[in-house]
Amino acid sequence: LLATGGKIVRYFQVAPEVTKYSRKLIGVYKADGGFLGELSYFLGHLIGTRECSLCDITHSPVKKKGEFKAFEKRLLADFDISVRLVHMNERTEAELKASAGREPCVLLQNDDGSLSMFLDFVELKALDGSVRSFEKLVRSRLDLFS
Repeated sequence: LLATGGKIVRYFQVAPEVTKYSRKLIGVYKADGGFLGELSYFLGHLIGTRECSLCDITHSPVKKKGEFKAFEKRLLADFDISVRLVHMNERTEAELKASAGREPCVLLQNDDGSLSMFLDFVELKALDGSVRSFEKLVRSRLDLFS
C-alpha cells in the first residue's frame, strides 16, 4: 500500500512476463518447400542425386506415412511434445542458426524457446527410413533430456 495525498493506493509490482514455450521436435528436411522445391527433390531423388533421410522416415513417395502420424500422436500423449516438420526455406531465423549446414536434422525446442540439436544427419541416415527405429531413438533421447 502506498499513501498519496491522503489517499491509500494499492501498489502492485508486476513480475516480468515470462514466455512459456511448449516443447517440440522440429524436423528440418534437406529440401526446399513449395512446388519447385518439392519437384526438384522428387526428380533428384528418383535419379539418385538428392537424398533426405528425414524425408524417408516421415513420408512415402506421395504422402506422410501413417506409421509416422501414429508416432506423432504417441509422442504428444506420452511426453506432451508435438512435431513440426519444415523445409530448409521455411525455417525461422533461430531454426536456421541451429541447423544450417547440418540438414536433415531434428531440433528440440525447450520450454524457454531455446533450440538444441536433438538428432543429426548421421543418426537419421543410420535409421534407414524406419519409423520404428526413429521412435526408439527419440524416446531414449528424451529420457536423457527429461
